[in-house]
Amino acid sequence: MGAGAIAQVAHLPVLAKMRGVRLVALCDNDRPKARALADRFEVPDTYTDIEDLLEADGLDAVVIATPNHLHEPHVLSAIAAGVDVLCERPMALTARGIDRIITAAERAGRKVLVANNHRFRSDVQALSGFLRGNELGKLTGIRAGAYHHRRDQGWRQRRAESGGGAFFDYGVPLLDLALWLADNPEPERVSAQMERGGSKNAVEDWMLVHLRCANGAVFAFDVQGSYVGEEERWWFETISTRGSTRLAPLRVVKELHGRPTDVSPRGAAARESAFIQSYRAELAHFAAVIAGEAEYEAPADQVLLHRIVEGIYKSAEEGKEIRL
Repeated sequence: MGAGAIAQVAHLPVLAKMRGVRLVALCDNDRPKARALADRFEVPDTYTDIEDLLEADGLDAVVIATPNHLHEPHVLSAIAAGVDVLCERPMALTARGIDRIITAAERAGRKVLVANNHRFRSDVQALSGFLRGNELGKLTGIRAGAYHHRRDQGWRQRRAESGGGAFFDYGVPLLDLALWLADNPEPERVSAQMERGGSKNAVEDWMLVHLRCANGAVFAFDVQGSYVGEEERWWFETISTRGSTRLAPLRVVKELHGRPTDVSPRGAAARESAFIQSYRAELAHFAAVIAGEAEYEAPADQVLLHRIVEGIYKSAEEGKEIRL
């Protein structure tokens, strides 16, 4: 559901070649675009209305990749139709909306997953092994950021439809990854600064966030959606009492015999980008969950994530630290 950029570059190419999966329909309000993509990926049927799609025969699950403000109603419609769901992030624009989805899925006996693809990256899985195996000591901090050039993004520039700007697009995935790698510590307080356009419905161009957790861990995020520079940037670093890590490429430094020592895994060069590899692993996991071959876990952690996001925007708007 939704034939925009992420469907075209990730979902459709991966699903079209995945064993044990059959693409039966594509739904988008742009019929010519939907039909062209359906022909390209050999999808038999196209629809312009979600209700018509959900009445299609042989439908087990849907992938929702529509604009952000439509995620919650589309997920709820799919649940009501008796199908399982993989939804692109965010699953809803608010923590309350995610609560509604989880409750509806439990009552209907449906499975709902959110597409946090960074968790499925092979380098992130390796990094997770170091952290969860306590090889680097206590995790004390995570610093992450993303600088992207300005894009003409249509609905993403309207806050009522997107939910936010640079932080919603680039910061929320980093925040989710940080919380997941840190085993979801209890958030304590947050402070944030942002630059937003003049209109009431404008989204932020940049944001700086400082989040402190009850266990003493500190997370810092720096995101830009209008970066003026030669190359876009993305970074993710963890700091522990006996070591540190960073991504892209993965580097792990551990204190051994009183000295910092590079203990980074030396695997073979990846045959595909981390982006496509992560979606391939994520969609394979979704298929396994649907088939009952992998354990299903309701996305309750997304409620905590979005309560923090709401605190971040409140701090930025009011210009003060917010206790969570």
